[in-house]
Amino acid sequence: MTTATNPVLNYAQDLCTALTEDYNHQYPNGQDLQFKIESGRKYFKICQCEKRNGEYSSRSVHAFVDKKNGNVFKPASWKAPAKHVRYNLLDENSRNLCLNRASWAGGYLYLR
Repeated sequence: MTTATNPVLNYAQDLCTALTEDYNHQYPNGQDLQFKIESGRKYFKICQCEKRNGEYSSRSVHAFVDKKNGNVFKPASWKAPAKHVRYNLLDENSRNLCLNRASWAGGYLYLR
């Protein structure tokens, strides 16, 4: 799967970048933290990865993105998203709102 032909993957990567930048802005001298995408059958799983002993080994799920329609979900567990859609990365207004609100701690994923 190439990023050039999959806009959902491109936008999910933009979200990972925004999350990493948010963490680095809030904690410029903090631990090394990155957000990476793991591809599953139906979803892209955005994982928060912490660097320990020189390697990115500790990870937790931050969000799920539906591969087909770009819907963003808060995680319910490691394997499954919560029920309600939080944002849609294929909708420009929703995507901009998501990227502008993106917080490494995940507060932007709670329903208001």
